[in-house]
Amino acid sequence: MKFYRITALGMSIAMITAGCSASQSVPPTTTIASTAAALETTAVETGAAGILDTSATEAVTTLSKIDNTKWQYNSEDDVYYQIGISYCAAPADESYETLSVFVPGAYMTAQDNGDGTYTCTINTTATVGDSKYTAETAPIVLPVDTPGYSAQAALTEYKSFTQYTDEGFVYVHAGCRGRDAGAPAGITDLKAAIRYIRYNAGNIAGNMDRIFSFGMSGGGAQSALLGVTGDSALYDDYLEAIGAVQGVSDAVTGSQAWCPITSLDSADAAYEWQMGNTRTGLSEEEQKISDDLTAAFADYINSLGLTDTDGTELTLEQSSDGRYQAGTYYEYIKSVVETSLNNFLSDTAFPYDSSSSAGHQAGMGPDGGQGGPGQGRMGFGGPDNRGQKPDGANTQNEAGTNADPDIDYTQIDDISRTSSGAVEGVTISGTYETAQDYIDALNSNGVWVTYDAETNTATITDLEAFSNAVKQSGKGIAAFDQLDEGQGENTLFGYGDGSGAHFDQMLTDILISEGSDYAADYEEDMTTVDALGHTVSERLNMYSPLYYLMKSSEGYGTSTVAQFMRINSGLFQSDTAVTTEANLALALKNYDANGTDVDVQFTTVWGMEHTKAERSGDSDANFIAWVNECCSTLE
Repeated sequence: MKFYRITALGMSIAMITAGCSASQSVPPTTTIASTAAALETTAVETGAAGILDTSATEAVTTLSKIDNTKWQYNSEDDVYYQIGISYCAAPADESYETLSVFVPGAYMTAQDNGDGTYTCTINTTATVGDSKYTAETAPIVLPVDTPGYSAQAALTEYKSFTQYTDEGFVYVHAGCRGRDAGAPAGITDLKAAIRYIRYNAGNIAGNMDRIFSFGMSGGGAQSALLGVTGDSALYDDYLEAIGAVQGVSDAVTGSQAWCPITSLDSADAAYEWQMGNTRTGLSEEEQKISDDLTAAFADYINSLGLTDTDGTELTLEQSSDGRYQAGTYYEYIKSVVETSLNNFLSDTAFPYDSSSSAGHQAGMGPDGGQGGPGQGRMGFGGPDNRGQKPDGANTQNEAGTNADPDIDYTQIDDISRTSSGAVEGVTISGTYETAQDYIDALNSNGVWVTYDAETNTATITDLEAFSNAVKQSGKGIAAFDQLDEGQGENTLFGYGDGSGAHFDQMLTDILISEGSDYAADYEEDMTTVDALGHTVSERLNMYSPLYYLMKSSEGYGTSTVAQFMRINSGLFQSDTAVTTEANLALALKNYDANGTDVDVQFTTVWGMEHTKAERSGDSDANFIAWVNECCSTLE
C-alpha cells in the first residue's frame, strides 16, 4: 500500500500553458503540455496526466488523484465529466461513497482518446459566465440533497447541471450515506468528498478556496453543518475509519441552507416553547412534558449567552401563563416575525391573488397545515401535487439537485407528521384587493395583527397568536426525539441498523424527574456507545451548530467556520420553531473566534412553509447570484 504525500509550493494552475477553448461541439485535439518538471513533489504517484499541484500542506492517502485521461464529454452542454470516483479508501458503503465532477468545457484542452474518453489539461485563459470565471477562479458547488437526513445516491450516469456550469461553476456531486447508517455518517462522507476534491487542487479546474454547499431541510441542516464544523476533530475517528484523505481541510467557503432541520440538541424544547400552545387534547403526562420542555428551553436560552447585533443579551422570562413568553429573547423572535410580515407587505402588489402567487403563499388551513392557498402542503400547485415526486426526486435523491420548486419535501423525507391535536388556524385564499383586506383575513379568528396603511407596516400582538393562526404544531410531543423512537431523527442517532435511539438530554432529564415509564429507555440510549466508542451526546455535538459557535460551549473555536452563510426559511412551516434558524443566524453573526468574521444573510419568508423559501425569484438562481456575490469579495 502506497501513501501519496504532496508538498504544496503555493503554485498556481496559471503556470500551465493555456490551450484552446473546448466549447465546440467536438472537443479540439491538442498536445498535452508536460507540467511535472514545473513542480517539485515528494513521493508523488498519481497515474494521471495533467497538473500535480495541490494546496494541501501534506495530503496523506492511498487514493490516486482524478485521472485526467478518463474525462467524458457532453457536447450539448459543453461539459467534461467523470462519474463514480472513489473519494475514500475504505468505504463503508461503496454504492454511495463516490463522487462525480462536471467541468465547463472551456476550462479544458482535450485530446480525443478514440474510445469515448478524453485526455485533458487545464485551460487557464478561457472565461465562462457573466462573472468571467477561469479554471483557477471558478467556484465549486456541492449539493446536499438529503431531506430528512436521507442518503444521497451517487450518480451512475450523466446529469445536466447547466444552470451551474453555464455560469462557470464546477459542480461536484457526492453520494453519501443517510440516517439509516447513523450519525455522523452523512456529514462524514461529505467531508471526505470535500477533502478528496481539495486533494486534487491544481489537478482539476476549480478554486479550492471557493467551495460552497447548498441544501434544503435535512440537506439544509447538513449544508449548514458543513459550514460550521470544518476541520472539527470530533469527526476524525469517523473520517479515518472510511479512509478519508488526511492532511487537507474539509471546510467550505460558504453554505446555503433552506429550512435547515438542525440544532437537534434543543429542537424538542424549542418546538414546545413556540408551538406547544397550539396543541389540544393532550393527556396529563403529555401536557406535563410539553410544559417542562418549554421551561427547559428558557433555561437553555438563558445559559447560551446569545446577544443581538447591538450586543443586548437575549433572555427569556416567565410570563403570566407560565410559558416564558417574555424577555429580550422573546421580543427578538417577535421582531423576526414582524420583519418577515413587513417584507411581505413591501414586496407584494395589491390586488394580491394568493392562489396564483408562488412567491408568497400565505396561510395554513384549518386541518393543521394542509390547507391555505393552493391547498398544498407547501402552497404550490394545488392538491394534485401532494405526494408526487418530480423526475429525479425521490427518497434517494438520484438527481442530485432539488431545483424543482414544486417538490414537496414533506412527502419524501419520511419524517412523521400529524395534523391532529392543533387549534384551528386561519385560511388565506382568493384575491385581496388591499393590504388591509389581507390583514383582516389574518385576524379572522381574533385580532393579532395591526396595520398602518400610511406606512404600509404591521405589528403583531404576540407570538402565541401568531402560532395559533399560521404556525401550528405539525408533529407530536417530543417532535424530534419521539417517545417511541420512531421519528426520523431517532433513526439518525441510531447505530447503523436502521432502528432508532433517543438523543435528547433535556427530555431525558424531564422524563426521569417525572418518573415516566419512558425514562429507562432514554437513559439506556444516552449511555450506549457506537462502533467507534462514542456516545449519542458526542455524536449530537457534531450535529449541533451552536456547540461550535457559542462562547459558552466547549466546542467554541474548535472548527473552521465558513466565511459566508445564507439561511432561508419558510416562516409558516410546522417542522421547526423559528428559533432554529434565528439562533443559528445570531450565533454566526456574533462569532469571532480566531478572527473569523462571518457574512450572514438570514431571511424568513412570510407565508412559505417547508420549501426552498425565497422572497422573490428562483431559489437556485438566487443561490448562484449569492455565490457570485461572495466570490466578488474574494478577488
